Amino acid sequence: MDVLDRRLVAALQVNPRAAWGEIGRAVGEHERTVARRLQRLIAEGVLRVTAIYDDLRSGHGRPVHLHVQVRPGTSRQVAEALSDRPDTRSVYSLTGAADLGCELVSPSRDRLHDILTTQITEIDGVLQTRTQVVLHTFMTVAEWHAPYLTDQEVAGLRPAPVRNCLPDEDGLSPLEREIAELLAADGRIAFTTIAERLDVSVPTARKRVASLLDRRLLLLRAEVEPALLGLEVEAKLWLKVRPHGLDMVGQTLAAHPNVRYCAATTGTHSVIVQVAVAHEAALYRFLTGVVGPLDEVTDMDVTLITRAYKRGHLHKSGLLTLEKTP
Repeated sequence: MDVLDRRLVAALQVNPRAAWGEIGRAVGEHERTVARRLQRLIAEGVLRVTAIYDDLRSGHGRPVHLHVQVRPGTSRQVAEALSDRPDTRSVYSLTGAADLGCELVSPSRDRLHDILTTQITEIDGVLQTRTQVVLHTFMTVAEWHAPYLTDQEVAGLRPAPVRNCLPDEDGLSPLEREIAELLAADGRIAFTTIAERLDVSVPTARKRVASLLDRRLLLLRAEVEPALLGLEVEAKLWLKVRPHGLDMVGQTLAAHPNVRYCAATTGTHSVIVQVAVAHEAALYRFLTGVVGPLDEVTDMDVTLITRAYKRGHLHKSGLLTLEKTP
């Protein structure tokens, strides 16, 4: 991708359903240029627009993060077995004590026990797992955009802010679930197509989509490999944080442009942060200049993502990646 491609992708990440003309006006490019470039990236598999549930609020499931240690030589086969599970959202190879990192969404609290104690451990090659249950999400990857836009450009694209004081949980109607599945398959699906497939009126389709997004039950996502955006170093940070500082630390880190994900979890480390930067030196500056000054952080474990097998329920094979030849 060149600089303009990256800026246009960032714009689509801010508002995945924005019309090409809206993006063009926000970033100062002609609508035809925007359409040509973004449609090419989508057609080539570089970019996919999808949607993910806010699992806790929608009742769709209970997200957990797994650290998986595997038998030597089995990392790839275990990663692929995890990726093939419909309940895994992301699967990564990691540096550090754990060989693999996996985000899994259990359909219920009851099912979580069986998944962790039986299904995962039965995968050939799995030696040991460690589980951290998500308690609160400060920032999802669906809300992140590459840091190539000005504040004014972002403001011109960002949809109206969601309402404050949303309930902890809010259910979906049967029709909303059907709409959510269509958006998960194609986040830019036309309202007319939704109406035709579900036998409802176009105004009803438009209203229900707006309701899902305003209530934060569904989050639109423009997915692309960070390396293609020039962010070739991805890291997961596991932080020990004093309880009284959890909210402040989470909100502070979530507001940083290089943070793709931030959540409070159970376990030995209470906050997990995923960061994407251009270079190892930039990661060092993030650790010393952003995390370092936070007095509430008492300990930190840093792991690097060396390969992604699955992101946002999308298999890596469905996304174009950056491969460097020797």
